[in-house]
Amino acid sequence: MRRKLVYLVSTTTAAIALAACSGMMGSPPQSKMSFFVTSANPGKGADFGGLAGADRYCQSLAASAGAGGRTWRAYLSDSAMAGSPAVNARDRIGKGPWVNAKGEQIASGVDDLHGANNKLNKQTALTEKGAIISGRGDPVNLHDILTGSTDDGRAISDGKDNTCGNWTKSGEGSAIVGHHDRIGLNESPPMKSWNASHPTRGCSMDALKSTGGGGLLYCFAQN
Repeated sequence: MRRKLVYLVSTTTAAIALAACSGMMGSPPQSKMSFFVTSANPGKGADFGGLAGADRYCQSLAASAGAGGRTWRAYLSDSAMAGSPAVNARDRIGKGPWVNAKGEQIASGVDDLHGANNKLNKQTALTEKGAIISGRGDPVNLHDILTGSTDDGRAISDGKDNTCGNWTKSGEGSAIVGHHDRIGLNESPPMKSWNASHPTRGCSMDALKSTGGGGLLYCFAQN
């Protein structure tokens, strides 16, 4: 009887330990991150293969950081062209709130994000890895973030190419960018805008770098 009792205790303890180990070896816990700036460009400048391709890129980087369980969208607008309707960046990103890789809230919702009191700046606009992106005044300036949008997050309807051909060009063209560090050549509001500071000189990586960028995107969790 005593041997049977010892055996039962031993097997039960082993089973509990095995279950614990199995849980530890399962899928890693999902990150609570719901906003980030891409840590790199996939290699073709402003050509992401359209909005769908940009969304896939955000999704893949989020997955690499343990946040792939959410639906991710690139903060990009599309211009109305060739029969295709305009698409507003603000309408693609869900309702919020959004937090960075360190759990710091960027904005409570869409209106807050596009208002004067959002918390998006160089210290909070972190990559999916939780790193700070260099800005104006650093040895390499990467503060230009592609958006193709107005300051309230909508598509621009002035007849110009503001989206590098709706994110399909890597040569000639132009796109509107914002400054993640909220710093410009002067202190006027447009240059300090996180999403609508100025147009680029082209759509290639060299052209994007020439104005202080690296072809980076803002990514938001839609859910």
